[in-house]
Amino acid sequence: MDLTIDAVRAGVADGSATATAVAEMHYSRIAANDGVEGKGINSFLALGKERALAQAAKIDSMAAKGEELPVLAGVPIGIKDVLAMQGAPATAGSLILKDYRPPYDATAVTRLEAAGAVLLGKLNCDEFAMGSSNENSAYGPVRNPRALDRVPGGSSGGSAAAVAANFAVATLGTDTGGSIRQPAAFCGVVGVLPTYGRVSRYGLIAFASSLDRVGPFAKNVKDAATVLQVLAGQDALDATSSDRPVDDYVGLMAKPVEGLRIGVPKEYFGEGLDPEIRAAIEGVLDGLKGAGCVIKPVSLPHTKYAIPTYYVIATAEASSNLSRFDGVRFGLRDAEAKTLSEMFRRTRDAGFGAEVKRRILLGTYALSAGYYDAYYRKAQQVRTLLTRDFLTAFLDVDALVAPVTPTPAFKLGEKTDDPVKMYLEDIYSVAASLAGVCGISVPCGETKAGLPIGVQVIGKHFDEGTMFRVAQAVEAGQGQA
Repeated sequence: MDLTIDAVRAGVADGSATATAVAEMHYSRIAANDGVEGKGINSFLALGKERALAQAAKIDSMAAKGEELPVLAGVPIGIKDVLAMQGAPATAGSLILKDYRPPYDATAVTRLEAAGAVLLGKLNCDEFAMGSSNENSAYGPVRNPRALDRVPGGSSGGSAAAVAANFAVATLGTDTGGSIRQPAAFCGVVGVLPTYGRVSRYGLIAFASSLDRVGPFAKNVKDAATVLQVLAGQDALDATSSDRPVDDYVGLMAKPVEGLRIGVPKEYFGEGLDPEIRAAIEGVLDGLKGAGCVIKPVSLPHTKYAIPTYYVIATAEASSNLSRFDGVRFGLRDAEAKTLSEMFRRTRDAGFGAEVKRRILLGTYALSAGYYDAYYRKAQQVRTLLTRDFLTAFLDVDALVAPVTPTPAFKLGEKTDDPVKMYLEDIYSVAASLAGVCGISVPCGETKAGLPIGVQVIGKHFDEGTMFRVAQAVEAGQGQA
């Protein structure tokens, strides 16, 4: 059964279901289909049944007493394994953190549980969130539930796959350069990139601190808006979280889209875009026009510099952030080393995978004396130009509509030997990440081969309300729930 947040909460409230039974049903699905040797989805890395069932029992007790239930009462949610969850592993998909169990909860985890969510466990991901296919995990690749021979996207592949396979009603992922929106498109679910600073990053294992964002996956736009409403807001534990008031996302979605100006960035529809994806998005634009939106061409002229800019800034920040994994404080430690420097080298060599090593090396080079100005400083200057592109476009339009990915989900192993080809999977997603604006991926059809297609709606800084309005209109045009 394809349960939504409203269906779970209503069932628990009226007594037709219990939070415990809903949780057990999802655990049964996971047991039957996720870890089947060689054929399973491989979305979950660890299950937290004790904590989940204790929370479910608490919700059932509230329902039995007739108490007002919180907004996510009894809703089964999975957590990407880069977020701290007390007592559960937090591996970030890496061997270097194989046995690490954080002694605290990430703020996002705390807020979900306070809203009544039942946290099922931790989800597979590319190592330290570095990847576009979820093939970089030290614990094996995730398979796309819509086509088991294909990738689910990355880095939040486990989070997208768990929703698509009905292992969870919603999940948390993180997006640094497309890691929520791209897997959402590949798996045919909804995925949200909130504005930078809208959701606390406290308890997130950092990849690139000026880019990392926590956001939800869900089965429909309303569910995604509901989860983001719970997550959003200032957090004293994260100095980069914004104190701007949080809008009523679900309430704003009730407003019609008639009269909204929708921008179509010409740079996102050039050579390399799959014809079936182009046709699907043109269909979305026709639907929005039919709903009364004004469709306007816009230009984001510095888009062609987004990929190189991103891969300088992100790798530089990764080089800095991952220096803490040295065998001294937590995680893996090589026991054979005779000196401290040898322990550092051997621990990091054994603990990090090839893609993480590649990005650390790239980032260290970009930050090194003599190259800092040529690479890192220049990338930050281009980032400012990319941000100005969006600010200028948003003077004339209320939201942008564009592809999420250049192609549908590709086959497992197809691009693992060509890092540049893999990096180009992010061509339509990294610019919004660099600019700090919000975005959402919404299913908008399928290819002739039955692979999902996603469309990206990009909103102004802290204007998730308009973004969700447009996204719901897109969803309604597709006949979705």
